[in-house]
Amino acid sequence: MVNSYPHGRILSLMHDHTHASHPKIVNRLRRAGGHLQNVIAMIEEGRACTDVAQQLHAVERAIAAAKKALIHEHIDHCLDGAIEAPNSKTHASLDEFKVITKYL
Repeated sequence: MVNSYPHGRILSLMHDHTHASHPKIVNRLRRAGGHLQNVIAMIEEGRACTDVAQQLHAVERAIAAAKKALIHEHIDHCLDGAIEAPNSKTHASLDEFKVITKYL
């Protein structure tokens, strides 16, 4: 079941949200966070805007790649569960699939 809360927060109560890819995604996000800290330092040091923009672009791509991996893993997990055990949760899985695809 998917419940919407104020401010666009969504809570899914239908299944475990731990996926095999999560440790790799966390590592990607940690690296992106480190790069973002470097970008902040570059700005504070007065580095060239073109250099800063290039590094910001790299951070954006790293975060986008992590988001894509997370969503694809979730979709695989969600749909596999719906196919393996078709029941009332199938509709909830499909509803959750519809919700998460807006973040692609």
